[in-house]
Amino acid sequence: MVASPQGRSFLKRQSAAPAAKNRQGSSLVSKLNRASSVQIALCLPTPDLAKAREIAGRKGIGYQTLLKMLVHEGLRRESRRQ
Repeated sequence: MVASPQGRSFLKRQSAAPAAKNRQGSSLVSKLNRASSVQIALCLPTPDLAKAREIAGRKGIGYQTLLKMLVHEGLRRESRRQ
């Protein structure tokens, strides 16, 4: 799915707005949010996405942030195995 120009513009304005001061997260979440990112399209099975949303909701974070954390941790773990 490709975002519309209006959607991209909205997201840019949202990311430029100051973050909510009462939000707190782990250092990993903070680090991932500061890191430069590249937008990709990733197809996941519906049950996996539902589970990610459920877990993220319990943790009080967005499901995309949770997925970024899981990918980051998995890549770090795999790189240590070599």
